[in-house]
Amino acid sequence: MKLSKLGLVVNPWAGVGGPAGLKGSDGADTVARALAEGVEPRANARAAVTLAALRENVERVEILCFGGDMGESVARDSGLAVRVVGCAASQPSTAADTERAAREIRAAGADLIVFVGGDGTARNMVNALGDDFPVLGIPAGVKMHSACFAISPTAAGEVLRRLLAGRLVDLHEREVRDIDEGAFREGRVSTRYYGELLVPEEGHFLQAVKNAGREVEELAVADIAAEVVEGLEPGTLYLVGPGSTTLAILNELGLEGTLLGVDLLCDGQLIARDVSAKRIQAALASHRGPARLIVTAIGGQGHLIGRGNQQFSPEVLRALGRDNVTVVATKTKVTGLQGRPLLVDSGDPQLDEQWSGFIRVITGYRDAILYPLSNGDL
Repeated sequence: MKLSKLGLVVNPWAGVGGPAGLKGSDGADTVARALAEGVEPRANARAAVTLAALRENVERVEILCFGGDMGESVARDSGLAVRVVGCAASQPSTAADTERAAREIRAAGADLIVFVGGDGTARNMVNALGDDFPVLGIPAGVKMHSACFAISPTAAGEVLRRLLAGRLVDLHEREVRDIDEGAFREGRVSTRYYGELLVPEEGHFLQAVKNAGREVEELAVADIAAEVVEGLEPGTLYLVGPGSTTLAILNELGLEGTLLGVDLLCDGQLIARDVSAKRIQAALASHRGPARLIVTAIGGQGHLIGRGNQQFSPEVLRALGRDNVTVVATKTKVTGLQGRPLLVDSGDPQLDEQWSGFIRVITGYRDAILYPLSNGDL
């Protein structure tokens, strides 16, 4: 396909629930709680990273969008030609506004729509566009189980740049899934298939569907937990990320952790459960001693940072430093990546680039490997 009229749909509230530890951003109440926590919306900033790839072809592309923070603002700030085809019916904008934007942008003649959000926004695209119109997701949400997203905003920009250059890019139907946020906040993972979207696919720039099942043997996870617990240092504050592998570490200590949230551990005791980015920053500032992050990757996708653990904000990651990260994953999870790197998509491209490189991964008791960590660039 050849691209000249690019539709842009931004869900400006996508991802705000992540740093606040709210497991998602659906609903006005959730957005209000996140903003009360001091979370800064970052969807438009992530869109700007993608649009920066189009500047070299600025005279060859027109952005079709809704007004204000649903697309117009970031497109104009990026120096691109903009045609506003409508506006949100309410502020803050709603899912209905997102779906209407997609329909009206398509009707206005867009060749492709790039949308900024998470799985909820992907569902909006299915509802509005079906499976016969090309779309590409810029990952900005908390929940991104679907296969319609680029692995990072930079990768999305590369796909668009190749389309603008007239290069052959395949189109494939890719699965859209979403999670029940209510169940998610209660510690239960319940995903549902919602449909397919037609997505341009080039190289390794698109993420896979998240593996929802427990794909590893309990013994392998127990070995990892034993190795990590044996190495815990007194006086060190540990930020324990989401996941069954990290939860096993707390269970090894006889503690009841949070499967899908971030817990704070020090001297063998839980000092806080299911904390937000703001709470983590406060804990780091007040703790008189070293601090470490314990994190695992998402099965199938390989994301280490930026999927389901946005509580580890760029500010938190910079305060910790890359050397203070303990990565845990079973060999089954690693081999399931089929050679693809682990991924970091923190929302700060400079930090993502700085963190890229080989990183140690604990895969069992007295067993570790070096594995590449990438920001998604070639």
